[in-house]
Amino acid sequence: MQIEVNQHIILKEINQADAPVIFSVIDQQRDYLGKWLPFVAGTKEQRNTDEFIKSILQQPAGEREQIFTIWFEDEFAGIVGFKDTDRLNRKSEIGYWLSEGYQKKGIVTLCARILCGYAFSRLGLNRVQIKCAVGNVPSQKIPERLGFVFEGVERAGERFGENKYFDLRVYSKLKDDLC
Repeated sequence: MQIEVNQHIILKEINQADAPVIFSVIDQQRDYLGKWLPFVAGTKEQRNTDEFIKSILQQPAGEREQIFTIWFEDEFAGIVGFKDTDRLNRKSEIGYWLSEGYQKKGIVTLCARILCGYAFSRLGLNRVQIKCAVGNVPSQKIPERLGFVFEGVERAGERFGENKYFDLRVYSKLKDDLC
């Protein structure tokens, strides 16, 4: 599946062939991406990225999380998609990361807006949330720009390393809210 965000940005459903480019960006930008993304430290070789993608694609189609690669002017820019989807309660979370060279162009904001609408209209969800580490101001600005409601802080919500945890700012949008 492919979603055209605008004339510059295309979302493509993640596939196994994406592993080399994804791993290459992670490997080249360890310090930058690793500041806020716990998975970077455990992604030591391309095999780790292959296994991540395989774990997504092995799920039955109706249960699989929809994860997309972000392509900006035909260049890989990052990943955006749904995680921790709860179909019974019709809710999910949008997660994302973006390569350093593509920051401050509004790319993730546009992608998250499209996925929010997709969640409500195509997936039949009632609630979408975005969680951002306290202190990760650029990431926090995305749900704020999109009119998500700040609900509070999930204390020690994300494990980062052996004995470190990030507090997470939790934002949500309901189907009845405007995207």
